[in-house]
Amino acid sequence: MTQTTTFGPRSTADRVLAGIDLTGKHILVTGCNSGIGFETTSALAANGAHVIAAAPTLQEAARACQEVGYHCSPVECDLGDLDSIAAAAEAVRRLQLPLDAIIANAGVANLPSARVRYGVEEHFRVNHVGHFALVNDLAGNLRDASGRIVIVTSRAAGVRGGPDGIMFDNLAGQRFYHPAMFHAQSKLANALYAKELSRRLQPRGIAVNAVNPGEVRGTGLGRYWGLGRRLGRLAALPFSRTPAQGAATIALLAGSPNVSGITGEYWQDCAIARANPVLDDGAMAVRLWNTSEAIIAAHRPSRLQALARAA
Repeated sequence: MTQTTTFGPRSTADRVLAGIDLTGKHILVTGCNSGIGFETTSALAANGAHVIAAAPTLQEAARACQEVGYHCSPVECDLGDLDSIAAAAEAVRRLQLPLDAIIANAGVANLPSARVRYGVEEHFRVNHVGHFALVNDLAGNLRDASGRIVIVTSRAAGVRGGPDGIMFDNLAGQRFYHPAMFHAQSKLANALYAKELSRRLQPRGIAVNAVNPGEVRGTGLGRYWGLGRRLGRLAALPFSRTPAQGAATIALLAGSPNVSGITGEYWQDCAIARANPVLDDGAMAVRLWNTSEAIIAAHRPSRLQALARAA
């Protein structure tokens, strides 16, 4: 087990994969249509990987594949809709290909209202529950002994997640709602999920890691920010990263042999980093897993219900 020390915060996805032949690898990327997801898709495909490129609509996914210009398969996957997620997983299985990596990248941020569906607000639903459903559904398609899962979180999981962890009694924002706090909670859930998934998949030799891509410009996640925060972000623009730089650690963990065998870690700047101590709370991780399963079971996709009735 090794860890690269060659790369850092200004490395790009293309640089960390330079000289690595990914021919024959099949990698699923969510949020392929913009920002970090597009740069990750492009870098992996440029090095020979077949990328299964998922976006909220098939048109967006197909457009991204066309722009990448390499071997990509577009898939529609709206991570806020359990029906769409079930259909996306089935579409991936129909390709009849083993998966070498799954990159859970797509997300939403700073939504002005809770937008409740399936009993939870939208940050938690899209950023965590959607990826939980998709990844768990497709984990069986990953290659044993070499499969990888990369779950994109944020600085919220590292230092801003708060000392109390997940607000299980307020997942719909019924007690109160604050956009930044609920976004942070969803990203903490991403990192907790990565920890628990790593533990559960370790017997199969599948590596699962969480990544903080850093402050990245051009992602579109700040569209709901107020004027004050927009001005602050504008001032910080010279110090933020490009999407290609934000994609570097993700691409490293998905495709580089230099990190083979490393699992259950929180990464940033192409290195293992210090994370929120809450991530070591195994009981909270299990509770999050059980809660997520219960949300999905209570709102089982209608397509699956119809199949069950037909059987």
